[in-house]
Amino acid sequence: MQHDFFLSITFAQMSTSKKIKSLQELGEFGLIDRISKKIKSYQESTILGPSDDAGIVAHEKNTLVSSDLLIEGIHFDMTYTPLKHLGYKSVVVNLSDIYAMNAKPKQITVSLGFSSKYTLEAIDELYDGILLACKKYNVDIIGGDISSSPFGLIISVTALGENDENNIVKRSGAKENDLIVVSGDLGGAYLGLTILQREKEVWKSDPNMQPELDDFNYILQRQLKPEAREDVIQYLEKNKIMPTSMIDISDGLASEILHLCKQSEVGCQLYEEKIPIDQQTYNTAMDFNLNPSTCALNGGEDYELLFTINQKDFELVSKNTALSIIGHITKKESGYNLIGHGDTSIPITAQGWSHL
Repeated sequence: MQHDFFLSITFAQMSTSKKIKSLQELGEFGLIDRISKKIKSYQESTILGPSDDAGIVAHEKNTLVSSDLLIEGIHFDMTYTPLKHLGYKSVVVNLSDIYAMNAKPKQITVSLGFSSKYTLEAIDELYDGILLACKKYNVDIIGGDISSSPFGLIISVTALGENDENNIVKRSGAKENDLIVVSGDLGGAYLGLTILQREKEVWKSDPNMQPELDDFNYILQRQLKPEAREDVIQYLEKNKIMPTSMIDISDGLASEILHLCKQSEVGCQLYEEKIPIDQQTYNTAMDFNLNPSTCALNGGEDYELLFTINQKDFELVSKNTALSIIGHITKKESGYNLIGHGDTSIPITAQGWSHL
């Protein structure tokens, strides 16, 4: 995991932002023009970007569309969230949905609603993160909207992707005896959030305090600046591995495996000892007297890919150190089970993030 983008976190950053220019003075169209000048195009399928009433794209394959809404106070806390990270993350969480269907993202739209506490400098910083994500993943901004908001910040991103109809992977294709695979490691984003929330409480009792977070860089980055697993999709394509079902892990491993199983009308058996957990995640969980496996199962926001494969692809998947085989698909009647240490079987229940 790269740390070159990681910024120092300063609590209550919005209250100390230097106001370089009034947004009211610049106006809506002035702000749109300012943002538009920074936008670059990377895709041949983009015919017209954000310069007209609607963008134009020309996809040769099936088009996939996914949207996510991020609301201040619900999905993020500006006390400890750097705006550049937030902009980057708002794009990545949408691209992850496209990759989760074995497709390639091509374009996005970005819409913002923000209150009067946000300065032009703050909006610039947010868009710097958005544009950085677009550059990394080679996606184009083709439109969106900007509006004032009576409270906080609202970010809505819609992602467009494409793939051949026969190569799109849904949640509903898992079959009995398929292997269950997950990318990366799990639980880090949740523990990163736990650290930030703890430090916020300390800061509230002493506003002059600034956090000491150097020992938690990895899990903080998992929370504040996640990455979409483009590399996994590329590996599957290169090695001609076609998953039978797939989903990204936004609400926790337990919730997502239940989604796959219910859509595919199958059961599952996961092995606790096979679930990948980073050492920093493990250590931090133990410091908080939390079970690391519980954090991995229910934490959410890891944005890893969870998918099933035919057993014939076992060796190819096993060769990739970024992938872990954590279980297999069973008959629906067998239910959804986690095999713990000592071969104990525990029913899997969804306890992850709820959006309502």
